[in-house]
Amino acid sequence: MEPEKDWTGGHPRKDRKRKRAPNKQIGASEAMRVRWDLEEERQPEAKKPRLSTVLLAENCEVTHGQLCELLKYAVLGKSCVSKPRWCQLFHQNRLKNVVVFVLQGMSQLHFYRFYLELRFLRKAFRHKFRLPPPSSNFLADIIGLKKKEPTGDLPKTLEESLPSAISKASINLQNDPIVRKYGLKKVSLIRCLLTKEEMKTFSFPLQGFPDCENFVPTKCDGSVTENSPLFGLDCEMCLTSKGRELTRVSLVAEGGACLMDELVKPDNKILDYLTRFSGITKKILNPVTTKLKDVQRQLKALLPPDAVLVGHSLDLDLRALKMIHPYVIDTSLLYIREQGRRFKLKFLAKAILGKDIQCPNKLGHDATEDARTTLELAQYFLKYGPKKIAELNLHALVHHQELQAASQEPRNTPGVIQHSNTSVIECLDSLGQKLLFLSQDTDASDLFSKNCKTIKCLSNKQVLEQARVEIPQFPFSIVEFSFEPFAPMLTEEMNKRMRLKWTQMSTVYAGPFSKNCNLRALKRLFKSFGPVRSITLVLETHQPHLCVQYEVLEAAQLAIESLDGILVEGICIKVQRPVTELTLDGDTLVNELELDSENRGTIYLSGVNENFKDCLLQQSSLFLGLEAVILPKDLKSGMPKKYCFLKFKTFGSAQRALTILKGKEWKLKGRHALTPRHLHAWLRGLPPESRSPPGLHVIPPPSEQQSLQTLKVDHPKVAAWRWGRKIEKLYRSLCPGTLCLILLPGTQSIHGALSGLGLVGIKDEEESTIPNMCFSLLWPGKAVEDGQGTWSLAPLWETWKKLLAPGFPSAQLQPLWPSGGVNQQMEDLSLCLSLSVCNSLSNK
Repeated sequence: MEPEKDWTGGHPRKDRKRKRAPNKQIGASEAMRVRWDLEEERQPEAKKPRLSTVLLAENCEVTHGQLCELLKYAVLGKSCVSKPRWCQLFHQNRLKNVVVFVLQGMSQLHFYRFYLELRFLRKAFRHKFRLPPPSSNFLADIIGLKKKEPTGDLPKTLEESLPSAISKASINLQNDPIVRKYGLKKVSLIRCLLTKEEMKTFSFPLQGFPDCENFVPTKCDGSVTENSPLFGLDCEMCLTSKGRELTRVSLVAEGGACLMDELVKPDNKILDYLTRFSGITKKILNPVTTKLKDVQRQLKALLPPDAVLVGHSLDLDLRALKMIHPYVIDTSLLYIREQGRRFKLKFLAKAILGKDIQCPNKLGHDATEDARTTLELAQYFLKYGPKKIAELNLHALVHHQELQAASQEPRNTPGVIQHSNTSVIECLDSLGQKLLFLSQDTDASDLFSKNCKTIKCLSNKQVLEQARVEIPQFPFSIVEFSFEPFAPMLTEEMNKRMRLKWTQMSTVYAGPFSKNCNLRALKRLFKSFGPVRSITLVLETHQPHLCVQYEVLEAAQLAIESLDGILVEGICIKVQRPVTELTLDGDTLVNELELDSENRGTIYLSGVNENFKDCLLQQSSLFLGLEAVILPKDLKSGMPKKYCFLKFKTFGSAQRALTILKGKEWKLKGRHALTPRHLHAWLRGLPPESRSPPGLHVIPPPSEQQSLQTLKVDHPKVAAWRWGRKIEKLYRSLCPGTLCLILLPGTQSIHGALSGLGLVGIKDEEESTIPNMCFSLLWPGKAVEDGQGTWSLAPLWETWKKLLAPGFPSAQLQPLWPSGGVNQQMEDLSLCLSLSVCNSLSNK
């Protein structure tokens, strides 16, 4: 989805009058009553560097190469390098410095495991994004250093035979995800089949599931053996008014013979033929009379009872066919990749089989060719085994291919001197500047050339001390802290518990309801707050209750806030989360998520329809400061879901928009956002084993349980809090206008990979985006008589200044004396102060 910019460019009116304090006596009982004045004054904006990341991709992942793009642009500007494609950096020439903090050994998992402890990081940085698991040369990747590859590691050109390009000696086979799942020995056909639990996890159609009620089973219910026949299947789809529908299906037998290749006419109106993928055009499909039920009948007749279907992302094909088949091999999951990502069929065909498919000179994909390719890939896996596949080093191959594709992209920016192959160090050197690198890692220090000042430290504490002294003297600094990674068992347990925690946080229990309640109406009510994964009727209690699991945390929180304590059919119901050790701090976590700087200007809305975006455009003058409209899509149908997120420049703009959209005209339900987009993407990528039902009791590993009980100073929670504070002090010592990146690179081990997290911002940028606030405070007290009949509030004024000045050093104070002056009849007085509070107060 393309993010929408602020269409109107409108600003709040400058001529609105400030509300005055009421001219009346106020008693001491109303002491310290604060009255905010709702006024936002627009001050003339000085040009300051500013960052926007609304261009982030759907999965919110930023590659190491894209990070390097930003860093080079920050150093040289648009006259020398192209602008980064994933974000916008305005007024680059006004940047003072660039500082990169690298927290080695930490990942996105650690950030959300210790979310409440890392208070400063979550509040100071508005822009957060996911990082892919680190390579062995993470630091070299982010600054663009080219490290020499061992001979034979990668092909010099893509035209070379990919399978023979990797030297076996240079690969640690135990790290390969295929070996970790299947081992080194050859596997049986049955071992390659997806289990029922895996099919459920990866959204394959299954009998008895609510979204598969009208699906047709293939009636293949025989026992699968090592001699069971394989059939390659591939489908092409178009986009209709009801979502994606079938337009072509191909079935190929083990010998390569095509058993079926049929065009299919969809039942609903076609909105997009998706010709660039399917090769199907209106002209091709016009004379076709074959319908979905016809090809369903054909497939049932062709497939024997023990048939095994092979495909690439086969769940999409079976859903397009509206058929259920129990025995499947999915090559996108067979050739497993880290962090839930998948290899493309085109890449596997070249890397494994040495053949080119889906060529650019062809119109769309050839379904028969794709079906035959998936079948050959499965046969290759069965014949040669996981060890042979691991020796090909597919991860390195695909990384090399992506780099080569990026280097061949045309850059036609006029007047730009290309530095696409230069490193950050070379960019700095061209300006006569040097890079500062601080680390206790000797191997990392050897990466940097003589154009850097490299300081090797003995500990993180020494790195911190040196950083305070050295950073102000360099335009570009990299400060690396090294943390001991958690034990693999503990990391795996943390992974499971984090996924379970978010599942439970997004689940609500509601009741009691009457035994004759309208269940359909109740389901409709709970679905109105957002997308629902499941609704279960709980009958273990005296009166029925409902267990509702939502897809997003915002929907669950909105249901609790809207329904808890209301009367339903004369019964007062309670709506709450399940109470487990993982949700005990749920209210605290929700409050802190709402205050997260990335969520402050974002609102969540439920009940939007397909015309919502158009209506928003037509009435854009009502929504000043709108930066982006985020409309999540259903991964299966490609259709927009019935909820969205709106991202605004300021919290005030978001609050006003929320009030309008919840009003009588729009009639939407919504609240302020709680979860940024990168968090949704990360949770989807967690291992399926961690998907557990709500209410499951999770026991921490003994080592962590013991640490929690004793709360020793070296406990991870305490360490996270301490280091969060230290980084905060270091950040506050940076000069305004510094581009700061904090990178948690992720981890790689034989037990698996964890994706990283990046935080980026410009110091003082967040404050500059918050408009000046004007408000009045009523301060009670007594007037003082000077002995000559003159009454004064001066002592009260001095007292107020003493109290206010330490906390608000930049506030401009002006006393508003009562009209008619001060006299002895005023027993209780209130001093009304007009405060013009500067931006720096936003963090107070």
